Amino acid sequence: MGELVEIVPYDPAWPTMFARWGVGLRAALGDVAARIDHIGSTSVPGLAAKPVIDIQISVASLEPADTFLGPLTGMGFEYREDNPERTKRYFREPPGQRRTHVHVRQLGSFSQQFPLLFRDYLRCHASAAAEYAAAKRRCAAKFRDDRPGYVQAKDAFVWDIIRHADAWAQRTGWTAGPSDV
Repeated sequence: MGELVEIVPYDPAWPTMFARWGVGLRAALGDVAARIDHIGSTSVPGLAAKPVIDIQISVASLEPADTFLGPLTGMGFEYREDNPERTKRYFREPPGQRRTHVHVRQLGSFSQQFPLLFRDYLRCHASAAAEYAAAKRRCAAKFRDDRPGYVQAKDAFVWDIIRHADAWAQRTGWTAGPSDV
């Protein structure tokens, strides 16, 4: 049995937790990181979430990986080479630290833009964020001890939100705005 899926109320400390990591990441990566952003549910004020800080580092290219691999492992992040997503390089928090996921993606790619658009849309649309929180709670209740099942169950909700977010982006001329760090 894996880790239990737990959705908790929004914690106003989450942005501060991100900011602490962000400062260290910026110092370690310098210009290698075109952007360092707080993504995922913990980046949306008021949104219930799994208590995991998600950080996206946008780089010019995923190869050579040495440009970011050394600095991140030097900070204690654990590289997950077995990550099945080929559009990112994935790292987990240093041992003993609070759960943190670091996603390194290529600047300008769909996979890099997706979480930024998703985040910004939910930040601007409280009703969509509330519906998403309710869906996450329902999925977590059904798949409490099945993380892959939880992720798959909420997938339809995510894609419905991104469809609305894309229409919103087209209407408003959305761009990602400045990097968080």
